[in-house]
Amino acid sequence: MTKKQRCIEVIKVLREKFGHPRCALNYSTPFELLIAVILSAQCTDKRVNIVTEEMFKKINTPEEFSKLSLEEIEELIKSTGFYRNKAKSIKGCSILLLENFGGEVPKKMEELITLPGVGRKTANVVRGELWRLSDGITVDTHIKRLSNLIGLVTSDNPIKIEKELMEIVPRDEWIDFAHFLILQGRDKCIARRPKCQECEIAGLCKYNLSKKKECKE
Repeated sequence: MTKKQRCIEVIKVLREKFGHPRCALNYSTPFELLIAVILSAQCTDKRVNIVTEEMFKKINTPEEFSKLSLEEIEELIKSTGFYRNKAKSIKGCSILLLENFGGEVPKKMEELITLPGVGRKTANVVRGELWRLSDGITVDTHIKRLSNLIGLVTSDNPIKIEKELMEIVPRDEWIDFAHFLILQGRDKCIARRPKCQECEIAGLCKYNLSKKKECKE
């Protein structure tokens, strides 16, 4: 089975399991989603949702964030970790949105990545969730780990992984494919305690198949 064939079969199985998944971050506006994704770096979606639930009740526009001091933003987001850098990104992002984009989150990849704290990963998540647009495949820790274990890629470099995946994942599945691996990573392919015997894609996973072969030998 080629990597592309394996990939397509994995998508079929996980589509049946997860249907049409959405981003786990809670938001009500494009700007709220952008801020939530920035906060999600090195932080769980659950924690981000706890923080933003209270924060967005008080402050949820570029205008409001741009007027806050860094210290005030830091206090609001402290529990998400790396709060000093995230505060700088949120304030800088808010200011540039007002100056360059009329306070609106831009749709174009090349415009989004000009914003502080917004790289390809963040831009892919935002564009995919809001407008079903994608210039690539989001590569987070789950996708990096699972795509290697399944046998779809052979790299630890997110840029190389994205490039390899874009060659074998059908373009119309780029957005959902990322969601599928993230969800499966949280549900069955857990880093420290994988549930291989319960995993729906165990029969397609190169790592699992190699383990079985070793046991027989």
